[in-house]
Amino acid sequence: MTTLKLSKKPGDTPAVAAKKTPVRRNNALPRDRTTAPVKPQRAEAPQAPEQRAPAASRQEPQRQRNHRHDGGLHEQSSAPARQPAPDSRAPAHRAMQVDARRNDSTSRDKADREGAYRNPPRRGGKARDGFIASEFDKNRSNKEAFAARANASHTEQPRLSKVMAERGLCSRREADEWITNGWVKVNGEIIETLGTRIAPDAEIIISSYAQEHQAENVTIILHKPVGYVSGQAEDGYEPAIVLVHPDNQWPEDPELHKHNPKQFHRGMLRGLAPAGRLDIDSTGMLVLTQDGRVARHLIGEDSTVEKEYLVRVTGELTDAGMKQLNFGLSLDGEKLKPAKVSWQNEDQLRFVLREGKKRQIRRMCEMVGLQVIGLKRIRIGSVTLGKLPAGQWRYLRADERF
Repeated sequence: MTTLKLSKKPGDTPAVAAKKTPVRRNNALPRDRTTAPVKPQRAEAPQAPEQRAPAASRQEPQRQRNHRHDGGLHEQSSAPARQPAPDSRAPAHRAMQVDARRNDSTSRDKADREGAYRNPPRRGGKARDGFIASEFDKNRSNKEAFAARANASHTEQPRLSKVMAERGLCSRREADEWITNGWVKVNGEIIETLGTRIAPDAEIIISSYAQEHQAENVTIILHKPVGYVSGQAEDGYEPAIVLVHPDNQWPEDPELHKHNPKQFHRGMLRGLAPAGRLDIDSTGMLVLTQDGRVARHLIGEDSTVEKEYLVRVTGELTDAGMKQLNFGLSLDGEKLKPAKVSWQNEDQLRFVLREGKKRQIRRMCEMVGLQVIGLKRIRIGSVTLGKLPAGQWRYLRADERF
């Protein structure tokens, strides 16, 4: 192993770090910090005598732009604000711009004071119907004209959901759901806004998605026994819908014997509601459906579907009483529609009605001296109860129509 020995040359000196020369002020007194320091002036190139500004303009105090108001100039001083003197160095068009801005702001302030807000944007409500507040004063003729325009627009343009229900396409509840899903097209345009008003003769096209959704709705025929209410539970009595479960399905239901039978699931109970009522002490046919078209057809205001009942009575019925049952009685101050009443056997009457007021048959019989001891509904439209036992249900067949 070789060891090298480095010897120091006689002329070498240790390196010393360079130091910055300290700054020395000419004036040893402390600087007055209450005033701004004087900035050194740049040396300007010599100008011709005719291009030099007057001495008075060169000695003018410094100015800066005021960006919060009109863009003019103001002086740097503690004195109260005052109108600056015109600057000879500023071009003439700059002064004109300042004046224009001031006039603009003045006109805007004046417009705000005069109430430019009185004409609101036309977003809805009165504005949608053509209401302009600034044109609407206390003059009676203006009020009447505005009311006439609003009423005309409402009467001439019905809601889309109402038109769909009147044409029998679906119920109004289903129409709202289809519109929200974008399944309705009016005159070639998709409508997605609820409450849209259209012309009564507008062309309405329903998407195939809505038709498939409607085809999945079920309608059930139930033989309601005595002791169940048609709708919501009341006075401790259960609603008839509790009987709709697989254990109570009629074994002879044709739907069960198809190659691909319809399987019952809990989703069928969603939206399933009775289309009509049957008293708690009555039995017979009760229709429960998810299809709004069926419900409207059976219980709509303009429904004329026949409903047939077998009524067991006690008491004596005269010929005049039989005529009154067929036509001539009034309930709740309204004359009843003509009915078809005849003897089924010696103690049982057959009623065919086209309306369904509360406890109508029982009250009709009391008016002619009869007492009802049993009531059973056996037909609605062209669909009959048939052999369906009490407490059991079946699906409405594809070939059945009310």
